[in-house]
Amino acid sequence: MTKRSANGKRGNRLRRHQRVRARIAGTGDRPRLVVFRSHRHTHLQLIDDSTGTTLAAASTLETRKLKGQQARAAAVAKLLAQRAVKKGIKSVVFDRGGYQYHGRVKAVAEAAREAGLKF
Repeated sequence: MTKRSANGKRGNRLRRHQRVRARIAGTGDRPRLVVFRSHRHTHLQLIDDSTGTTLAAASTLETRKLKGQQARAAAVAKLLAQRAVKKGIKSVVFDRGGYQYHGRVKAVAEAAREAGLKF
């Protein structure tokens, strides 16, 4: 963490994320579902931490038709879940990225569960 990012909201989120990451890790059988939330978009990735590779990814840049942040986040989660199931991934570890489990993050988790991912 750089000195610039150590202060303020972003620094607090990064510290929370490091605390969460100390406890969880993704494997090839059960990758880590990472949520990154920017002001406009939501990005999701399935990461295998043992090899350091991204197995699947999706973002709201792919689903601009829907109105509302939570609806777009849920649509992206369903898209990522479909891509994961296609690759044979059914179980994941949820990494909320230091964000509160509320709003878009909660919508992502619920939509991914509905689409077939288990966590």
